[in-house]
Amino acid sequence: MSRLAAGVVLVTACEPSLDADDPHAPVGEDVGMTATAFLSVSLDPPLVLVSLREGSRMDDLLAEQPLWGVSVLAESQRHIAGRFAMKGRISDRLLFEDISYVRGDASGAPLIGGALATLECRTEQTVTAGDHTLVIGRVLSADLPSADGGPLTYFKGKYRQLG
Repeated sequence: MSRLAAGVVLVTACEPSLDADDPHAPVGEDVGMTATAFLSVSLDPPLVLVSLREGSRMDDLLAEQPLWGVSVLAESQRHIAGRFAMKGRISDRLLFEDISYVRGDASGAPLIGGALATLECRTEQTVTAGDHTLVIGRVLSADLPSADGGPLTYFKGKYRQLG
């Protein structure tokens, strides 16, 4: 499967507050994960799918939090993809620290500045498939924050540029 070129996205979500009824309770942490298994499923209704490793932090979070975001990364954002794909990485709070993002109105998820496209989604269905969970999300909003540059792709185990 390393011979199948894929686009690269950053899937993000915000953990819910520990106590939603208490306005003084600590806000949950932002979580991000690089993904190459992401695709459009349907235009009507607008649905997308992302594949998550079973038991990963994002898999666990999206089992509880139905709202999430996707940023389609540009070729200039290779460092972001690498940062959120590291094994044994530092806390997600530190990973977001110096990255430009806006918080989605519908999902509350961080949406990366300079991305080719951003989506906000609500989980419609999950399917267990081997050691992964396929999460199908309804697109709540879509934006095109940047028209500059080409897409970041992943091929033969490395991030690549088209052309």
